[in-house]
Amino acid sequence: MTQHDRAVVSLTGAYKAYGTGENRVAALAGVDLSFGAGTFTAVMGPSGSGKSTLLQCAAGLDRLDEGRVELAGSDPAKLSETRLAVLRRSRIGFVFQHFNLLPSLTARQNVELPLRLGGLRPDEGAVNRALDDVGLAGRAGHLPGELSGGQQQRVAIARALVTRPDVIFADEPTGALDFGASRGVLALLRRAVSAHGRTVVMVTHDPVAASFADRVVFLADGRVADGLDRPTAEGVAARMTGLETAAC
Repeated sequence: MTQHDRAVVSLTGAYKAYGTGENRVAALAGVDLSFGAGTFTAVMGPSGSGKSTLLQCAAGLDRLDEGRVELAGSDPAKLSETRLAVLRRSRIGFVFQHFNLLPSLTARQNVELPLRLGGLRPDEGAVNRALDDVGLAGRAGHLPGELSGGQQQRVAIARALVTRPDVIFADEPTGALDFGASRGVLALLRRAVSAHGRTVVMVTHDPVAASFADRVVFLADGRVADGLDRPTAEGVAARMTGLETAAC
């Protein structure tokens, strides 16, 4: 078994519904998916296809109604909230569209936060390397409000990387950024995979963002509808157009 064959995250028969009675809607309707070590996967689909629900359940932020998730060797459904929090802090990194930085903390302090929350004394060398990896060594003492949107997202990536996680979940990480900043952030996520062997699972609506991934998984109506290896922006856009036309 090669490194890429080893699943860091897997979902089996994943089912999650919201609402009650006639208003009950299946956001995930029996999804089987796995994400191998050292791979970069983009998850795409029309609005309401289940992308965000997939990410939240795979990351242990929400629980399935039926089915199973295996996350970094553990089943989140069998963990207490305390143990699940420890798993998320130590084995998982998160990057969100709106950065989720604490405005009163400097860039360095935001990067240190997962370590401090885990009861660890931040390793100054590890924090410096994380900031240097994202090109912000010279901005470590700045507050988020003193940084551009692209710089804030790079702080969030450094924060995600500092614990050396097995997997990074990214939810529309370029959605609030301009084109140039987006390319820089995507290049950093690509490097986390190629140079450091991390696994990245990214929800996006942007075909250009998806082209940085190794493969794209397309969802429709809570199910896996298609897949594309070695994606190009043009190829992704064509598949998305087909799915959106079918949904109309």
